[in-house]
Amino acid sequence: MSPPRRPRVLLADDHLMVAEALKSLLTPEFDLVGVVEDGRALVEAAGTLRPDVIVADVTMPHLNGIDALVQLRQGGDRVPVVFLTMQRDVTFARRALEAGASGFVLKHSAPAELVSAIRAALEGRTYLTPQIAGEVLNAMKQGPEKAADPIASLTLRQREVLQLLAEGRSAKEIASSLSISARTVEFHKYQMMETLSLHTNAELIHFAIKNGLVEL
Repeated sequence: MSPPRRPRVLLADDHLMVAEALKSLLTPEFDLVGVVEDGRALVEAAGTLRPDVIVADVTMPHLNGIDALVQLRQGGDRVPVVFLTMQRDVTFARRALEAGASGFVLKHSAPAELVSAIRAALEGRTYLTPQIAGEVLNAMKQGPEKAADPIASLTLRQREVLQLLAEGRSAKEIASSLSISARTVEFHKYQMMETLSLHTNAELIHFAIKNGLVEL
């Protein structure tokens, strides 16, 4: 009789040391089918590897984890996603849950907490780290209040352009990465400035950093 199939986990984290530590933590119980370092690679790997669950960082290059989840859901992929992050701000947890996340765990939590979150996700439940659970639930009870999270006023495409801009990409490079024209990139940039009442590239980049789209 063959042993039962172990759940397949895809890991997305751009910090090599974290990824290596997670491999050691997860391999006794789960089948680690892949490790990727950015949100675009995460979306692609989810389609090709078909994992049972994804463990992802929030802040990653090219495309952040939450917007990668939004893309997965828009493409019809219902794979559970558990976020493992340094971002303790309730805003990130709320964004993640509203995007369809199955878990939100802080990187300095006990390792066993991540395993519990993965098990919960595989059972169709949602796991929220106790350290911020009360704050998050209170925030979500207050209703959408989109104005409280300025990122919510931007479209997914605008957030993609903004993240790449904040990572130092030129309009031409962003256009190539997103398969759009440089003129469309500029259009999105000016639309964002208008929506956010900002006036320069520097202000846009500061906004992206302040709201966690990129790391300093």
